[in-house]
Amino acid sequence: MENEQQSLFAAVDALLEEAAAQDPLPHPDERKRLREAAGLSQDQIAKALSVRRETVTSWETGRTAPRPPKRAAYARLLEGLTTLHPVNGVNAVNAPEAAAPTVNAVDAQEPLAPPIDGVNTAPTPAPTVNAVNAPRAEGAAPTPPGSGAEPQFREGAGRGTAPQGPAPTPKPAPTVNGVNAKRRPTPLEGNGPLVVLDGTGHAHAAGGLVLDHPTTTLPALIAWALGPDADLRSPRLHRNGKDGDPLLVLTAAATEALGLPLVLEDRRALRLPDNHPTLKQLAKGKWQLTRRGFGPWPRVYRPATPTTGRQCVQLAVLPWGALDPRAWGEDTAELPAPELAELLTTYAARVLTPRGSTAVTGLELMTALRPPTRAARNPQTNTWESAPVAGSLVRPVDPAPPEAPDEHPVVAALYPRAHQRTPDQVLDEEAYDWIRDPELLSDAECTRTHAVGIDVNMAFAAAANRLVVGLGPAVHASRPRFDPKTPGCWLADLSALDLDPRLPSPFTPHGRRPTGPAWYATPTLAYALELGHPVEPAEAWLRPDNGPYLDAWYTRLRDAYVATMADLGVTPALSEPEFLTAMAALPSGNKQVLSAIKSTVKGGIGKLRERPQGAGYRHGEPWPALERPTWRPDIRAAVISTARVNMHRKMLKIATAAGEYPIAVLSDCAVYLSDGPSPLDFLPHTPDGKPLPGGFRLGVSPGMVKHEGTQSLLWAVQMLDEGLNPARHIKGHDAAADGE
Repeated sequence: MENEQQSLFAAVDALLEEAAAQDPLPHPDERKRLREAAGLSQDQIAKALSVRRETVTSWETGRTAPRPPKRAAYARLLEGLTTLHPVNGVNAVNAPEAAAPTVNAVDAQEPLAPPIDGVNTAPTPAPTVNAVNAPRAEGAAPTPPGSGAEPQFREGAGRGTAPQGPAPTPKPAPTVNGVNAKRRPTPLEGNGPLVVLDGTGHAHAAGGLVLDHPTTTLPALIAWALGPDADLRSPRLHRNGKDGDPLLVLTAAATEALGLPLVLEDRRALRLPDNHPTLKQLAKGKWQLTRRGFGPWPRVYRPATPTTGRQCVQLAVLPWGALDPRAWGEDTAELPAPELAELLTTYAARVLTPRGSTAVTGLELMTALRPPTRAARNPQTNTWESAPVAGSLVRPVDPAPPEAPDEHPVVAALYPRAHQRTPDQVLDEEAYDWIRDPELLSDAECTRTHAVGIDVNMAFAAAANRLVVGLGPAVHASRPRFDPKTPGCWLADLSALDLDPRLPSPFTPHGRRPTGPAWYATPTLAYALELGHPVEPAEAWLRPDNGPYLDAWYTRLRDAYVATMADLGVTPALSEPEFLTAMAALPSGNKQVLSAIKSTVKGGIGKLRERPQGAGYRHGEPWPALERPTWRPDIRAAVISTARVNMHRKMLKIATAAGEYPIAVLSDCAVYLSDGPSPLDFLPHTPDGKPLPGGFRLGVSPGMVKHEGTQSLLWAVQMLDEGLNPARHIKGHDAAADGE
């Protein structure tokens, strides 16, 4: 045994010695910088080292590493180039080869775009270090807007420079009751994922960085955005995904400078006409557009080739309404370019570089975190091929007939257009919109003084956490045995379950008791089983191929939400009274990122069942969204079902433990009558002062609740008498308009 161990140790020591003898190489990104700084081409290096040009490309992307004896010669070349072209006096050749951190947003293919990328096997590149513009130190805080540090320009440099002069005094991190609420900023790669163009030849990035760019034509601007001068990067979120494309945000001045109109004449399609001069310029330069055309969020690309790789740029045209005020807040598009760059970069770093509306970005985040395919080597041909990624949505699948909207070809084949489907023909899993019958108000409730609304934070995101959903097509089953672990939809009769009428029914969005058989998603039937109701489905459409597809999506958005709330001074460490105080003190402005994150959640779930758009659509015909693997109404139904069940479970717990019943529920907002204006005046607690287990709990984390608003008792009763939902107006206006 001892001899065998010594033999193993000797073998390991030999490997260590062999590794130590390897010639050190800089990071692949630095190899490319050194070659370009010396004015050498890949062909020249390939000829000198007696290798193919594609081999040098692989070395510079990190796809492969040189082996002896080529490695020693390549290391000698790079060492010499480092001497000639040092990085601020730092010898990069002696720096260890390390994988770049995946810290920023990644881009996935636009839903309606044709394929523009091949199989991507290269690892995420590390940040480029160049002599003109050294990057910010990892973790360094960006220059806050309005700090007084004005950007300085160097004419003719071709690159921007960081602000010069004395560094501004950093502002202290905000604190709430002694708790540091400021999160460490996410480090950026290169100059970040995006720039905002101000129309004067300057492109503003995060941290006060200003770059010079060509302003003459759009093709020239796109070529700049893809080049080393811009150095715009958005690294992938998954090792099998794709690095993101640069985002160019055009202000009104920049839009005019590029020869684009400030207002689109086509108000229906919201796109430039095909004969516009700008589109002719793009076509002449071999640039293409996706099927969406050149609208508020155009994508300009060239088909990928083995030599050029991915060439794609995303634009956002602000005067055309690229930043919807319902998602980003009023006047966000009118912010000064440096402030807007800071805001959008924060969103990109925490969520994803915007690809369109927040709804589109929410959907694309799913794909970025769980890409459908990966690169796999075929052992028979020894070539790289595209293979599916386990746990991802790989290909489009047809919905089950109950899951499909009325316009879908599956429904059109079963029913005439004028047919109104009944609950036993269609799955109706929607959010709550319920009010209690005023006749059911008790005398004790009528003596209360206030109506208080509480709202669940990120309710749909919280519902997606650990939720098992279908990944593949649905399979029909007759008289199946109900399995709460199998996602799908089930035809069952829950009308016999007798529930307290002071609570909404957990089985219908309107909160009224079911009247007969109806289709339900798995979470709804599982809750019926939890309440003690025997579940005996007559039939079902089940998805045996399933998994927690949305887990990573939830985690990413949860972290983004919590970090953004911390920026505003609200942290998970606060007690309930402290939390209410901090929320009441939130500034009216500077909440654009928070609003966009919440809109990303709801919009992304909504996009899972995108309906047909456009006046030219004909009933029963397929529409482009159906071509996406992420067009999955069954997943949307499962998320909404879970959110509604979670609401009911907590309301039932409070009703059982404390006799408190809501008077209205709208989606994730519930209104209770109270003796005081605060949620603490009616939310039950344990004898030791802790929140009731299983009930609503005040706090910042997703799934916890915040104070939505307070009105008088008479106001609430009048609302009920008029058949209006107090939860919709508890803020004093239409809460639905806020995307809350």
